[in-house]
Formats: sequence, C-alpha cells, structure tokens
Amino acid sequence: MNLRIWSPLLCVLVLISAAPASAQRQVIHEERSQYRNVLVTEFNGQRCMLFNIHRGDMNQTCIDLRNPKRLVFNYTKMSFAGLLLNPEPERILVAGLGGGTIPMVMRELYPEAEIDVLEVDQAVVNVAREFFGYQEDEKHEVHVVDARVYIKRAGLRGDKYDYIVLDAFSGEYIPEHLLTREFLEEVKALLTDDGVVVANTFASSDLYDYESVTYQAVFGKFYNFKRAGSGNRIILATNGELPELGDLRRRSRELYDALAPYDMNVLEYPPLLTTEADWDESTRILTDQYSPANLLN
Repeated sequence: MNLRIWSPLLCVLVLISAAPASAQRQVIHEERSQYRNVLVTEFNGQRCMLFNIHRGDMNQTCIDLRNPKRLVFNYTKMSFAGLLLNPEPERILVAGLGGGTIPMVMRELYPEAEIDVLEVDQAVVNVAREFFGYQEDEKHEVHVVDARVYIKRAGLRGDKYDYIVLDAFSGEYIPEHLLTREFLEEVKALLTDDGVVVANTFASSDLYDYESVTYQAVFGKFYNFKRAGSGNRIILATNGELPELGDLRRRSRELYDALAPYDMNVLEYPPLLTTEADWDESTRILTDQYSPANLLN
C-alpha cells in the first residue's frame, strides 16, 4: 500500500478502530452498483457515505446529524475558496456528487444559479437523495454520466460555465482519465472569461508533482491552497489572470457572513493561496497516453 496516497484512509480507519465500543460505526444502509458497494454509516453523531473497495473503506461525505448545515470536512470548506475568484457564479458544474454537499450549499448561496452535477454511479445518487437530503429543482440537475463524456459533449455544444468543481473520486483516487492534459483542456474550454476551476486532490499523493505540472501546462499559474491538518489540496485555476491578494481579501470580507453558517472562516483563506511551485517542474505531464496507472503500477 502506498502510504502517501492512502494516509487519509489510514486516519479514518485508525479513528474508527480506536473509538469506544459505544461509539462504533453502524452500517445503516448498503447500496450495490456495478462500480462498488456504497455504504451509509452512523458514528459519533455523524452520518457518512463510504465506498467499499478492495483496499478498505473511505469516507466520501459526512454530515453532522446535530447540525446538518455545518460542513464536516476541511476539503469541502476549502473548495468554496473558488468564490474568492468568482463570487457571483451563474452556471455551476460539479463533477462528483458524493452526498451532494457542495451543490446543495451552492444552491442555498445562489438560488438563481444553474447547477449541473455529474455522477457516474446511480447508486450514489440514490443514497444522496435518501440519506443526505440531496434535492434537485428546475435549475439543478444531476446527470448520471462519466464526467469526461459529459464535458466533451458540452464543449461540442458550446456550453459555458463560470464555476467548475472537479471532485470525482473512485474510492481509491481520482479516475485517471480525469487527470490528463487532454481532459483539463476540455474543462478549460467550458470556462467563461471569468470562470474558475476548483479541483480537489490529495496534498500527500505520489501524483502531486504530476498533477501540478499538468494543471500548470493547461492553465499557467494557479493558486495552490493547502491547510494544516488537511490531507487535501485545492487547485484554483482560471481562464485568465488570477486576482491579486488585495482582491481576495476584499472578497473574503464580503463573503464572510454568507459562509459562516457552514463553519467556514473564509477570512483565513487568502494568505494560504500561493502561486509558488512546491513541486518538481521537470516532472512529466499526464496525458491520455501517459496516465497515473503507468506511475502506480
């Protein structure tokens, strides 16, 4: 097992195994699909969605049953840093549903926005609706489709989005065809002039350098966002120039009241966004012909 890639998973398992017997994780539902088993568990006042895979279980979404509005995971909170680059999105695309936390918060923040969600697994959609309060409406639709296929077709149609979230995980890591230069070029083609891409990756992955140079090749400079205590990093990339630190701070003040109910202190974010490369820039770019599978195997 690759310890750098799987450190968040190990943390989850350690926490579960160390919990007192009275607080042991309880499986309340299991949904089978052609991709995996989707489990719903309750543990220590939280309800979580897990993907059952051959290397173990990994939480995909958790909600606080005592305060459902509060975002549980740091990476989920961090993904809203994209609003510092585009604080008024009108068309939003989210690749990867999980329990539906990100699109549901975006719906609450922007009730007039159009939201398209891409999820390859109908079982995940079923569980999100039944156990995590996920709801759609006339301007908010989930598409059961591979994100690469949808984004390719959207580009051919000439569709545009001003906020794109890449948060699709297979249970092991990001699917390899959603990490390549060709895919990111297709994503970039969907962006409006002031559009932003928000990509969730692992801060400690062995693919860190490869992911970084691939995003750099497609978008040029991007904001790298990491926080102490989080195993994730968020990549914030745009179709044009990145806003200056002063603009980020001003927008964080403007967004603070709206985001505070979700347990987000967005005022902390601007100083943590950097364009400085902390990766090996001579690393080979990921392509459809040179994929993560070549590296992990």
